[in-house]
Amino acid sequence: MTRLGYALAYLAFIVAEVVAGSLRVAAAALGIGPASTPSIVEVPLSCRTDLEITAMASSITITPGTLVLGTAAASDDAPPTLFVHSMFGRDRQEVLAGLADMERRLLRVTRGARASGEGS
Repeated sequence: MTRLGYALAYLAFIVAEVVAGSLRVAAAALGIGPASTPSIVEVPLSCRTDLEITAMASSITITPGTLVLGTAAASDDAPPTLFVHSMFGRDRQEVLAGLADMERRLLRVTRGARASGEGS
């Protein structure tokens, strides 16, 4: 798949996440869905460029139920990091797995399949 194809797939993924997140937040607010289980997680990133980090943070924040609270720049021994508030998720690992999936999809757009670790 070309990067344009990955970009279109990522756009569809984000739209689906926004819709699903909106429904989940609305249901919780109306008391007809599962109660929120808020948490704050530290997310070490594979993103390296300012564009990738900004796109990832924007993707998280635009999705209802999640919000980037802060960032930490990369250092010699640590990758760039986002601190994310999530309203839903059974545990920390579930939240991190969802964010890792989002990042993998984003990196396919910016780097192609090989650079995101998937092969061709």
